[in-house]
Amino acid sequence: MSQTLNIEEIKEKVYAKLESSGWARVLRGFIYSKEFEDIIATLAKQSKDGKRFTPTMKNWFRAFEECPYNELKVVIVGQDPYPGINQADGIAFSLSEAEEMQPSLKYMLDAVNKTVYNGVSASRDMDLKRWSNQGVLLLNTALTTNVGKVGQHYLIWRPFIAYLFDWLTWNNNGLIYIYMGKKAEEWSDSVNDNNYKYFLSHPASASYNKLAEWDSKNVFVETKDLIKRNYNFDIEW
Repeated sequence: MSQTLNIEEIKEKVYAKLESSGWARVLRGFIYSKEFEDIIATLAKQSKDGKRFTPTMKNWFRAFEECPYNELKVVIVGQDPYPGINQADGIAFSLSEAEEMQPSLKYMLDAVNKTVYNGVSASRDMDLKRWSNQGVLLLNTALTTNVGKVGQHYLIWRPFIAYLFDWLTWNNNGLIYIYMGKKAEEWSDSVNDNNYKYFLSHPASASYNKLAEWDSKNVFVETKDLIKRNYNFDIEW
């Protein structure tokens, strides 16, 4: 991030990038808020102090750019971005800029292929914008983290996540929320009970524990069925 920033220009660019997906109207109140200015300033200071973070600014809101607001059906809530260089791309769990598959995504796609596609390797693309484009918001509870370190920016992004869930609670009942991991689950009370809620371990935990499989609790099949019933739409995982 440049050491000299025009915060107003950054706000305008973020708003413009979100217009085509419909999220600009939704997030306008936050984009032009003091809270967002504070986020930008905090990350700018970290950059000035020699701390690198990921993903880059251009990808902070990519999850929203790729998920049309008017088609929103599912919110998958993760924790924070991959900490490696050229891994996080702004969509939770996605690896469009990476050369190698990371364990979290591998476990997720393995679960999809086993439960939805009966073991056929139908879903292997590391860029998850194909899910986003179908109305699945893949959201981390921190949109950035320091390179090489996890869990560094939860507090920085907390005002934004609170704003988002407050908006969705008041304006988007009936969504399917899939919380992956304890950090994600902490936000479940911010969403009212006029929605579907699923609670799973984070797929990274399967890697930490050297498990052969991650227990998806059949959530991809159940979500597919709900989407078909409620929206008459056949999602392709």
